[in-house]
Amino acid sequence: MKRIVVVVGLLALAAAAVSAGGRKESSGAEKQYRIGFVQLIDNLTFKEMRDGFYARMAERGYGQERALITYKDAQGDMATLNTICQEMAGGNYDAVVTLATPATQAFVNLESPKPVIFISVVDPVAAGIMAAMDKPNKNATGTSNYIPVDSLFELADKITPGIKTYGFIYNLGETNAVLTIKRAKEYLAERGIAYQEITVSNSSEVQQAAEALARRVDSIFIPNDSLVVQAMPQIVETANNEKIPVYGTALTHVNGGALATVGISDFLIGARSADMLIEYLEGKPIASIPAVTFDNLYTIINDTTAQTLGITIPQEFAGATRISK
Repeated sequence: MKRIVVVVGLLALAAAAVSAGGRKESSGAEKQYRIGFVQLIDNLTFKEMRDGFYARMAERGYGQERALITYKDAQGDMATLNTICQEMAGGNYDAVVTLATPATQAFVNLESPKPVIFISVVDPVAAGIMAAMDKPNKNATGTSNYIPVDSLFELADKITPGIKTYGFIYNLGETNAVLTIKRAKEYLAERGIAYQEITVSNSSEVQQAAEALARRVDSIFIPNDSLVVQAMPQIVETANNEKIPVYGTALTHVNGGALATVGISDFLIGARSADMLIEYLEGKPIASIPAVTFDNLYTIINDTTAQTLGITIPQEFAGATRISK
């Protein structure tokens, strides 16, 4: 009789754990965390970052059984993004992951008590997400994909010397793009290099902007702009027809036909944000997890585009990552 009481007691404890919804019956009854994941729009760059995030979570023992992730994409609509963020702010989530600046700003501005781990915000301080990179003060921290525009223009000067005028295409609604273009303008102005710009508000305007610029500039520079990146093949086709190079700010830009870039691994950016989320889940306060940037930059060159443009890549880039597509 005594033995039966013990068994019933154990079953009752297990049933209570299951009914609470936050425990597993096996593996030491580990908690199952609920994580919200939101982004404004999808593209190949963001997919690579998500892949890095999910892979690192699984690698460190936070697969779906231990971290149930609800992923939502606003498909480019700001009103939808705001609604998703409001739902997640009021939902039963242990933390929320935001991909890129628009989603991060939208969630942080709600001043929700839920912690935020962001992926790929160019300048979190300028975007109003935190007061300082090493002092998260708005319950948010994460990774910065700071674009080294000086390194990129130095690369362009070596591969295609003699560029006198650059063309910029970007969306004023994307803080990442605006901040990158601001630094690009400052760099070029200091060196007496001209630039022309066309801003767009939707992806259907991008090809027309590329066609207008390609006739007036020597090269087109594309920042990490999720709206513009959707039309990268059209930009590249237009530029190739005019025999001018396109320089991008991400591996996916070069995969899409841009001539070259200096950048950070998008996969690594996502993976590092996963590490930061795990730090929080394992007990570290958000305020004690500084936002991070990356020093391990690498050069990527599209050999197919170089051949199309009749460009010979200098020998010093023999060790660069080369793409043929």
